[in-house]
Amino acid sequence: MDTEAQPTERDRSSRPAPGAAEGRSRFALVSRITQWLPGGRISLTLLVGLVFLLLISTFVVRPFLIPSGSMENGLRIGDRVLVNRLAYRFGAVPQRGDVVVFDGTGYFGDGDYIKRVVGVGGDHVVCCDKKGWVEVNGRSVDESGFLYPGDSPSSVPFDVEVPDGTLFVLGDHRSVSSDSRDHLGSPGGGMIPVDDVLGRADWIIWPAGHAVRLHRSAAYARVPAAEGAHG
Repeated sequence: MDTEAQPTERDRSSRPAPGAAEGRSRFALVSRITQWLPGGRISLTLLVGLVFLLLISTFVVRPFLIPSGSMENGLRIGDRVLVNRLAYRFGAVPQRGDVVVFDGTGYFGDGDYIKRVVGVGGDHVVCCDKKGWVEVNGRSVDESGFLYPGDSPSSVPFDVEVPDGTLFVLGDHRSVSSDSRDHLGSPGGGMIPVDDVLGRADWIIWPAGHAVRLHRSAAYARVPAAEGAHG
């Protein structure tokens, strides 16, 4: 004999619908917040949107205004680029040819900068070879696809070993760019710590007529890995 007590019709009808109490609690909370907040629901909506944008800017993407001509012709003064903050998370690292935004405080001066990665940790970067080109790990690199028209790869000779965990960076408009070449005698030797990279520039988003997806340059694709590098 089944002795388990069975609910009566009255018991069943008196139960709240699934989720009803929870729903009332949520709506009551929103109602209390909007009553307390000046502007009510409009202010709450704007506040939620602002927090969402702040989180996106901090952890996912952020806009960056191009302040100088050091990356012309690809990036012009006043262009706005979208910086991918997730590009180098989860184990990924900057690659030769990437255009990166980094915090140059203590290395280049106060503020954020945008440059192209020419050498990564372990690389031997020299300028210039017999052709007048930059050489990375013994391989000459034809940078004519992005160098500013009329510019040489460098009017300043250099021969550097890039320490692990750092980057050697140059502007595309070499004749006006203040980059790793100009800070070889400064603290850090002109190298940028990978930890100070804020992200990779993936899109030009403004002006609309100049909007385009930015891709890693293939000019460095045939550069061999540095001696002793693993991966």
